[in-house]
Amino acid sequence: MPAPTTQLVNVRVLLFASYADRLGLESVRVALPVSATVADALDHVRSLPGGERIPPRPLCAVNLAHASLGTRLTEGDEVALLPPMAGG
Repeated sequence: MPAPTTQLVNVRVLLFASYADRLGLESVRVALPVSATVADALDHVRSLPGGERIPPRPLCAVNLAHASLGTRLTEGDEVALLPPMAGG
């Protein structure tokens, strides 16, 4: 009998400014279980070298729209992790 397969969604996580500097990456592709949320994608990124320096609750967007950590992800979504910005 074949082993059950786990369905995955593939998403791209974009890192900006200091987050990109901390990981040395501007983006990372992540395969997550079908029921994954933004929090799951964030956990994956935070597990990478340098990722522990990303705060547990950064500003996030999915497909250019503000998103909470509980937002469900679907195949091909683009998750952006945005550091705090200052202006004047």
